[in-house]
Amino acid sequence: MTDYFDAEAKQTRQVVRQLLLGMSEGREVRAYLQKFSEMDRARFAIIKVGGAILRDEMPALAGALAFLQKLGLAPIVVHGGGPQIDAALDKADIETVRHDGLRVTTDNAMQTIAQTLRGLTLDMLHAIRAKGGHATAIGSGVVQATLVDPDKLGRVGAPAGLDLRSIHDAADEGSIPVLTCIGESNDGRLVNINADALVAALTKELRPQKIIFLTGTGAILDGQSAPISFIHLANDYDRLMGEDWLNGGMRLKLQQIKSLLSDLPLGASVSITRPAALVKELFTHGGSGTLVRLGEPILTLTDKAALDLHKLTTLIEGAFGRALNGTFWTNLTLDSAIISEQTRAAAVLSPLAKGALYLDKFAVSEEARGEGLGAAVWAEVIGAAPVLFWRSRADNSFNAFYHANAQGSALVGAWRVFWRGTSDWAFIGQQVETIAALSPSFADQKDDSA
Repeated sequence: MTDYFDAEAKQTRQVVRQLLLGMSEGREVRAYLQKFSEMDRARFAIIKVGGAILRDEMPALAGALAFLQKLGLAPIVVHGGGPQIDAALDKADIETVRHDGLRVTTDNAMQTIAQTLRGLTLDMLHAIRAKGGHATAIGSGVVQATLVDPDKLGRVGAPAGLDLRSIHDAADEGSIPVLTCIGESNDGRLVNINADALVAALTKELRPQKIIFLTGTGAILDGQSAPISFIHLANDYDRLMGEDWLNGGMRLKLQQIKSLLSDLPLGASVSITRPAALVKELFTHGGSGTLVRLGEPILTLTDKAALDLHKLTTLIEGAFGRALNGTFWTNLTLDSAIISEQTRAAAVLSPLAKGALYLDKFAVSEEARGEGLGAAVWAEVIGAAPVLFWRSRADNSFNAFYHANAQGSALVGAWRVFWRGTSDWAFIGQQVETIAALSPSFADQKDDSA
């Protein structure tokens, strides 16, 4: 068995790792490298690539995949080829007919489709190798398929079974497995398979850590055509499905994603991004595109007696790396606490004058960072507090996020006080002074931060 991580490749991998660790998000990169390197290579990720990406963004795709392969990662790539198939069928004078969104596949069309998809696989393999990586074409015999409706659709099939040996062999050797959307029926004949159906079948069998859809938009877009960074299905699914601006294609994609994640562990995720942003999406918390997780329900509690103070203390102290003052909870005047169901992210809010709220604590556990759970809690905070103030040490590394989400801020001594939702400067000035003068929350007063 060839190991594509020989001495030279391993040396290259070390150089690449060092380059990654030198990024500004080095701590995040280290955490993801550690997590990904500990799992079975074939369970790392499944990446679906459409024909338009192969046509328009092949160099970026090949570069990203070669980069991952040099890191010791072997994502399973499933590709289609809709535009290329349409062109090939047109050239062969074979009419393209669709029924319920599926391509009707005659015997003649099947031959052209198979030839076209295999050619795209070879193009991808050559492109990856040109970037210094290695990939392996996986044959159609891996997917055993049954015909969906031969009278209406011809040789269109659905996955009925998978023989994963060749996929595991390629991944174990350090080579990226590449599959086309072709399977075989019991009689050994080729069958045209929907790419999403193949991804779903692979997901059920392999239970990967990540599923990635590479698309032209690179994200799910909101009503203003801006990318949605995080979606937590537990809190966002019903709301998004009720939005008029969510188009039919994205609506169907969100339904498919929910179905995929329903059979996977809580830590699994689906990303929608573009090839050029693939590495950032995988290795940084902020990512680049849309990250979708099942998520945890977000609870809002207004009674201090209903709080699990032990769990909240553990979360806050773990996130800040310091011990709370012994009187913190006793002295707290609670407006509300917004907490994820598993207490992996939380925000503690106190009342101010004129209905404004003070964000006393905002904490996300280390294991939950990168899941978008903090973003889900933050969204609830913004919804609950039309006028919000909070403070942070001036040198807090999280201030970039705070600046991006604040209407304004003021530096008072060692504190930077942020606000949003008001332009009443007299009121802002009063609250800034009051908040900057608040007693420290942590036992280590010198290094305290909000």
